[in-house]
Amino acid sequence: MISVRDLVVRYPGAGSNAVDGVSFVSSRGQLTALAGPNGSGKSSIVRALLRRAETPSGSVSIDGRDVRSLSYADLAKNIAVVPQREETAFPIRVQDYVALGRYPHLGLWRAPGHEDLQAVNDALSQAGVTELATRDTDALSGGEWQRVRIARALAQRAPALVLDEPTTFLDVAHEMSIFELLFSLARSGLAVLLVSHQLNLVARFADNIVLLHHGRVATSGSPAEVMKAERLEAIYGWPVVVTRDPAVGAPALVPLRRPLQL
Repeated sequence: MISVRDLVVRYPGAGSNAVDGVSFVSSRGQLTALAGPNGSGKSSIVRALLRRAETPSGSVSIDGRDVRSLSYADLAKNIAVVPQREETAFPIRVQDYVALGRYPHLGLWRAPGHEDLQAVNDALSQAGVTELATRDTDALSGGEWQRVRIARALAQRAPALVLDEPTTFLDVAHEMSIFELLFSLARSGLAVLLVSHQLNLVARFADNIVLLHHGRVATSGSPAEVMKAERLEAIYGWPVVVTRDPAVGAPALVPLRRPLQL
């Protein structure tokens, strides 16, 4: 379980806190989504999870252990992160790239054993990229590369998985594929925390949404509780209508056009 309590993130020289007293829980077996406008603090929370941001107060914990009390190796054994942007310095085989997820368990000198090889094979299978194992990473499409990155994170066999905008630049089919995968991973028992701008997809798949605004929690709860037109208009500064997704009955956001100013 990922627990964020009264978290404050502040960057040097900034006039205000990037995250200002945020609290929420991402439980095992559930998909929790962080949403909100640009600059609302979503990625800063991910950086705090990784101990890459200054946190003057509050805490982030994994299964009851404050991340600041963990070594970086232990942190990587307990939480796997798929960052927003990532490119390899040089192309390598997909299987070797996914095997990098075993580094926290191996260190510098220990050779991979049966458990490590099994973890890599399981991760390739879970992410649906087994057939890509012998391909080079520079020969992958955008959707394939995202799945391979998720496979590397799964190879860590951490109880928590965090993803920052994993469907950026992907087409509709690949977006749906990634969300279906994350939903199934959550149902397998992982705590899955997802940062996403895709409110309609989030509403379809997430168990809980934490909606941020100016570094604070504007509202949180189920998609039906969070996706209210008046609230979304105030936060995003744009007129919207919230309807029902005809396929699954989830709330669906429809941005409206403003009248032309003649």
